[in-house]
Amino acid sequence: MNNSQSASYNAGQAKGQAQEKTSQMADKASDMMQSAKESVQEAGSQMKAKAQGATQAVKNATGMNN
Repeated sequence: MNNSQSASYNAGQAKGQAQEKTSQMADKASDMMQSAKESVQEAGSQMKAKAQGATQAVKNATGMNN
C-alpha cells in the first residue's frame, strides 16, 4: 500500500468513526428527549389529578356535589 492509499484508508477510517460517534450521540440525545417528554407528561397528569381533587373538594364544601 503506498502513501496515498494509506492516507485514503486512514481518512475513511476516521470518517467512519466520526459517523458512528455522531450516531451514538444522536441516539443518546433522542433517549434524553424521550425521558424529558415522559417526565413532562407525568407532571401534567399529576397537576390534572390535583386540580380535579381541588374541584371535588370545593364541590363537596359548597354542597354542589349533592
